[in-house]
Amino acid sequence: MTTSLIIATYNRPDALALVLMSLDAQTVMPHEIIIADDGSDDRTGAVVKQYQQQSRVPVKHVWHPDEGFRLSAIRNKAIAAATADYIIQIDGDVLMHRYFIEDHIRFAKPNSFVRASRIYLNEKLTNQKLLQRNAKISLMQEGVSNKTSALHVPWLWPVFATGYKNKGMERFEIHGCNMAFWRKDAVKVNGYNEDFVGWGYEDKEFVARLLAAGCEKRFIKLGAIVYHLHHAENSRQREPENAVILKETISLGQSYCANGIHQYLHHHASTHA
Repeated sequence: MTTSLIIATYNRPDALALVLMSLDAQTVMPHEIIIADDGSDDRTGAVVKQYQQQSRVPVKHVWHPDEGFRLSAIRNKAIAAATADYIIQIDGDVLMHRYFIEDHIRFAKPNSFVRASRIYLNEKLTNQKLLQRNAKISLMQEGVSNKTSALHVPWLWPVFATGYKNKGMERFEIHGCNMAFWRKDAVKVNGYNEDFVGWGYEDKEFVARLLAAGCEKRFIKLGAIVYHLHHAENSRQREPENAVILKETISLGQSYCANGIHQYLHHHASTHA
């Protein structure tokens, strides 16, 4: 199994630099890294270029112009550019536990996708980490939330894998900043729905279609941990419209969206021929 780590980012180069520092500390590296850049300015490009020069694995910078919050589109473009079998997806403001990649690889299972946890860092600790350029997290530090969920306990993974938080509407809950899935399954459901613009629910709608397509949702609790740097909330202006799309997908049991990843796949067809 080969793995692609996709990191979504937008105009937060200081945070991205810390994320890449946490990547360098991994016990196992992905086979490739793809920066999914939703229109950042040249500062982010400079961080990526510097990391490309030192990285032990290939690093791709997938960018499109800034035309507002288009997370679905840039994630689709990154997935299309991926050459690996398995996608591990994070945001550019989460620091990875040192076993993060290894945990996701160990937990992967055919015909399934994975929800994983995030631990919040408060504003004070976030600013401290950014100022000191320090990506290491200790659970003893003040400013680390939900510390119990931050424990790394692999032998308990089977207890939570399939039944935990997986009934009713919780079936569709996911953290887009920390999830994993097979690339072929994403392609089968046409990736993320680009009718979603602005903040909200694009990850849940993607999950709804994966479930409708017969994929199993699994939760890796007490493993594959990320620490979420504090940031101001995104505008939720589009939330009502996005909620309508999600509700329709669920109610109709749709496994495929019209406006998705297939528009980009011809550019990368030879990679997966």
